[in-house]
Amino acid sequence: MHIPDGFLSPPVWLSFDLLSVPALGWVARRAQRETEETRIPLLGVMGAFVFAAQMINFPVGIGASGHLVGAALLAVTLGPAAAAIVMTAILAVQALVFQDGGILALGANVFNMALLGVLAGYLPYYLWSSGRLRKFAVVLGGVLSVLAGAGLAVAELWLSGIAIPPAVIGVSAVLFLATGMLEGLITLAVVQGIETLDPRMIREPSRNRTETLGLLAGAAFLLAVAGVVFASQAPDALEKLAERIGISPQARTLFSTPLMDYETRLFSSSWLRKASAGLVGLGLVYGVCVLLGRLIARQRRA
Repeated sequence: MHIPDGFLSPPVWLSFDLLSVPALGWVARRAQRETEETRIPLLGVMGAFVFAAQMINFPVGIGASGHLVGAALLAVTLGPAAAAIVMTAILAVQALVFQDGGILALGANVFNMALLGVLAGYLPYYLWSSGRLRKFAVVLGGVLSVLAGAGLAVAELWLSGIAIPPAVIGVSAVLFLATGMLEGLITLAVVQGIETLDPRMIREPSRNRTETLGLLAGAAFLLAVAGVVFASQAPDALEKLAERIGISPQARTLFSTPLMDYETRLFSSSWLRKASAGLVGLGLVYGVCVLLGRLIARQRRA
């Protein structure tokens, strides 16, 4: 789902960079009105959880894999405005620290996943969260968040002058749909798990139970440390699409970092390299999300 640098033409990535900045400004103002100060720790914990979950790829067939995007999960647990801010923080850390997603393409990735993805993921929940269709709404939100982000990514490639044969689009659509279905089911499982621990955490924004936050943080830790052992090494659906249309060699990075590709270079063990990088990422995402939450709260008080 993360578009690297080199895939989009300058007019396309620049347009989305310029479009995402004012959109995020508007979202931040919405978050000031909607986010209770007591929820700030939850922003950090959920951001860290989604970051860790995105590190774990699962097979979806045809030699491809997928991973939790988390847009719908964040929208349901935090509200859409705060979710967009947290997802943007995750994407920024991934691009700047781990070279996952391009620096120049960051605006496009933010628009696809943090803005449109969160909106698509939240819409079914907004419409049906109070009725018998609530579980269906959570699953559908997960599906739509993936399809919306992936569809926009494909459109951006097309706008960049990249020819995509109809047959490749068809296969990619199947992979995106399979990823979306798993996204929806995982989102429902996590939401139900949170509500089992604390039935009022999601429905009452002013409420945060320390024990629940601790368990969520522990789950993020386990995903980062142990989950990488079981992660699929197959390319995700967007990477598979790039392979099929022959643009994979165009991917490039503007600079290298010590944590490139989610690995430190301090250990000989592949697991230790990945696990240590994951833990660093957890701390960074948590810190950035909490900092942004405090800035939003400060503006609200002002």
